[in-house]
Amino acid sequence: MNQHLSPVSERERILSLDMIRGFAILGIFLVNMLSFHSPFPFIDPYEWWKGPVNHTVYRFIDIFVQASFYTLFSLLFGYSLVIFREKAILKGQHFGKMAVRRLTLLLVIGIVHAFLIWHGDILITYALMGFLFLLFIRMNGKNLILTGFLLYAIPNILLIFLLIIAVLFSPEGDLALIDPKIAEAALQAYQNGSFSEIMVQRFREWSFANNLETLPIMIVSIFPLFLIGGGAAKLKWLENVEKHTKLLRNLLIISLLTGMFFKLTPYIFGGNPATDYIQDIFGGPLLAIGFAMSIALLAHKQKVKKLLYPLSYVGRLSMSNYLFQSTISTLIFYHYGLGLYGKVSVLTGTIMVIVIYIFQVIISRYWLRHYYYGPVEWLWRSFTYFRLPKMKRS
Repeated sequence: MNQHLSPVSERERILSLDMIRGFAILGIFLVNMLSFHSPFPFIDPYEWWKGPVNHTVYRFIDIFVQASFYTLFSLLFGYSLVIFREKAILKGQHFGKMAVRRLTLLLVIGIVHAFLIWHGDILITYALMGFLFLLFIRMNGKNLILTGFLLYAIPNILLIFLLIIAVLFSPEGDLALIDPKIAEAALQAYQNGSFSEIMVQRFREWSFANNLETLPIMIVSIFPLFLIGGGAAKLKWLENVEKHTKLLRNLLIISLLTGMFFKLTPYIFGGNPATDYIQDIFGGPLLAIGFAMSIALLAHKQKVKKLLYPLSYVGRLSMSNYLFQSTISTLIFYHYGLGLYGKVSVLTGTIMVIVIYIFQVIISRYWLRHYYYGPVEWLWRSFTYFRLPKMKRS
């Protein structure tokens, strides 16, 4: 069968997947906001933000949000790419060519985002991991999940042992990321610098987090999640929730309990590079899986579904909303905007996230009443399919 391939229609969309995306966009924004308004992570948050209220808000983000939502989006990325492939095969189209175009444009958007808007871009990483995922995407669901689990667990457990040894034998502070010089450079650039000076600082900070030294960490911390998400898609976990209810409920309980334990590791055993890494590398993804399973199960309960439904508006326009958050935040905090960088507390920043996200829910709902796709989603689909999908509703 060789039908003309078109973007996913509204009837074909998985509601819980859009809800999870919308929830992930909120979590990503909460974490990113720390770096939008302050030189995080080159500071000690408890010294930088004074007062018990700020400390409490930061602990909440650190335990429940940090490292959980970019990992959740990694799972969703793998899930969505498998759905895209299955639809292409069903229509008799060449998946490989379209996938390469799709990921190439994502890479271009990520480059523009990283160097012209905000250094903390994740789209470049997702695009590169997506290309690598194409080599594995033909595997069956169980093998994808098993391979992803082993690729994630084994290297990271070994790395944790090395970090524990380093902590035991290295002088205190040698392994810390806190760097007053980098923090001061960020303050000077974003508070007072011209657009070109801010671009230079963006590149410096992007290069600090994205280089040959950090590449292995990215591969073992993000790519395996693509495999696990892709495996879940092949097993139809979100499409057939009723069939998999017992499995999803067990995953929810196990992932939330173990995730919370790992998340609390620095608070139980003391903060150091080893416990901080354990907190993020195992606690983050486990909580992400728990959040996803919770939404997947709750989305099938009519009363709760109505409460969660607004998340789907943001989720359907996830890329546009993600880029909007970076754009509006840098306009608020950078010198070429309102210049509030370094002048906002974690409490104030979190309140701003809530206000902006509510606005995104409202504007996304309004947009979807008049258009089928967000502006970035429409561009992405047009390049992927080499045709212009209908944008405006009748």
